[in-house]
Amino acid sequence: MKLSNTKPQIVVVGSSSIDLILKTTIIPTANKTVLARNLSSYLGGKGANQAIATSRLGAHTSLVSCVGMDPYGQQVLRNLDDEGVNVAYVCEDEDEATGTAYVTASDEGNSIVVVPAANYNLGSKNIDEAEKYLNAADLILTQMEIPTKTVEYLFKKAKKLNKKIGIYAAPASRLSDELIDYATFIVAKSTDLEVIFGQGNHEDIIKHLPNKLFVRDGANSTSYFDGSEMKYFRKNPSTEAHSMGLGDAFTSGFSIALLHGNSIEDCVKFGNEVALKAADYRGSQKGLPYLAEMKELISLAY
Repeated sequence: MKLSNTKPQIVVVGSSSIDLILKTTIIPTANKTVLARNLSSYLGGKGANQAIATSRLGAHTSLVSCVGMDPYGQQVLRNLDDEGVNVAYVCEDEDEATGTAYVTASDEGNSIVVVPAANYNLGSKNIDEAEKYLNAADLILTQMEIPTKTVEYLFKKAKKLNKKIGIYAAPASRLSDELIDYATFIVAKSTDLEVIFGQGNHEDIIKHLPNKLFVRDGANSTSYFDGSEMKYFRKNPSTEAHSMGLGDAFTSGFSIALLHGNSIEDCVKFGNEVALKAADYRGSQKGLPYLAEMKELISLAY
C-alpha cells in the first residue's frame, strides 16, 4: 500500500442529510408500538459522508449537492466547510427542506426510512454548473440518494469529459447497461445485487464484472472477482460495530487508494480498514479516519 505526495482531486455528487436515530430493543412491525431508549441526531447523507471521508483522507474534495434553506441545511454546510470540503456547488433550495433519514437502530439490526426532500431537486443543471470542477477531477463519486436520471446524466457528463467515476449503488435501484459499462467501479450490498443487475446467481453477477464490482456483506467484508478467482476480504470489528455509513467509508478508502496507484487488492484492504475505523462510532461521519492515523496503520500492516 502506497500513498504518493500528490493530493487527489475528487468531486462527489450526491446527498446531504440529517440522520435521526431511535435506539430500540427491537424494530417494530406493522401496528406495533415500541419504546425508544433515546433519540440522537447525526450529520449524514451518502454524498456528504463520502465528501468528508475523502477530505479527511487527504483529497481536495468538492461536493455537488442540495440542502434546504433551513437550520438543518445550515448545519450541514457549516460541517462540510469545517471538514475542508468545497461547498461552492451545494445549492440551497427554497422549496424543499434538507433531507432526513429516520433510523430505528435495534439489537437485531437497523431499519431506515429516507426522506430525500432537497436531494431530489439535484438535477442536470447543478451538474452543468459544476462542470469546471468535474473537468479537473481525478475521480467522480456518486450514490443513489439523488434522482436516477441525475445519476445517468452525471455518467454521460463523465464519459464526455473522459473522467473516472465510481458509484456506491445504494439505496439499490436498477442500473442501466451504459452506466455499468462506463463505471470505473461499482460498490454494492450483497442483498441488493438482483435489484441492481437483474436476476442471476450472485457469483455469476460478480464474475461478469471483474475488478469492477465490489460486494459488501456482513459487518465489514468485501468480495470481488479478479479475473481468475473470487477474492474475499473480511475485517471484523473487535467490538460492537456501528454499521451505518460503512459502505460510504469503504468506497472512500477504496477511491483514495486507487488514486494513489495501488493494486485492486490493496484498494479493497484499505477500504475495509477505513470502514473498520468508522464502525467504532455511531453515526455515519464521526468515526471516519484521518490520513495521519491511516498512515500509521499502513506502516504497521503493509
